[in-house]
Amino acid sequence: MLEILYQDKYLVAINKPSGLLVHRSPIDRHETRFAIQELRNQIEQYVYPIHRLDKPTSGVLLFALDKDTAFLMSEQFRNRMTQKIYLAVVRGYTHESGVIEHALVQKLDKIADKDSTPKEAQDASTIYERLDIVEVPHAVGRYEKSRYSLVKLTPRTGRKHQLRRHMKHISHHIVGDTKYGRGEHNKSVRKHYDCHRMLLHASELHIKHPYTSKELKIKAKLDTTFLSIFNHFGWSLE
Repeated sequence: MLEILYQDKYLVAINKPSGLLVHRSPIDRHETRFAIQELRNQIEQYVYPIHRLDKPTSGVLLFALDKDTAFLMSEQFRNRMTQKIYLAVVRGYTHESGVIEHALVQKLDKIADKDSTPKEAQDASTIYERLDIVEVPHAVGRYEKSRYSLVKLTPRTGRKHQLRRHMKHISHHIVGDTKYGRGEHNKSVRKHYDCHRMLLHASELHIKHPYTSKELKIKAKLDTTFLSIFNHFGWSLE
């Protein structure tokens, strides 16, 4: 059963598990579980996705319960009137904070986007803040020890795979990312910490209610795998 974080007669938000697709996709033809269908079955009501999270990303995912609300909320996202906050574990020690301004060429999938024409690079901006660091006694590559950072990421634009590509751009790849990450670090955390997911979590979503104009801050807790990494690394969210 999906964890419902917020629900009224217009909106519903869940804590999407890592590994769950938002909707059916030709890229993952073998998948049989989708957030949309599971939520529809759970609340016995049709739902409309407002935004997306990558399959390996966990955290806050928002749906509307009717077409008019879906349109209003989509406008908020399109006009950058919302705020998303993510937590990620990345390789190496990042700077204490910074802004990544790096345009991204639209990523097209050979199957899902076979009839689409690639667009020019679009502006993309991400704010990051380092929350903690750790050095662990596990050799990776030519280094005898491994270093990791816990970072808070706040995207100011919404490009496909933006956070994953931006962290790769500054050579602080997200741990567990099999597409843009570093395989040797992914293998190390699987071996030593039994971590088999990408360590990227949509922890908060700030929106304005489309009818009351009330500011909503919807938060999602970390799953047990992410929390176990915190325990191994001696980190705390306090």
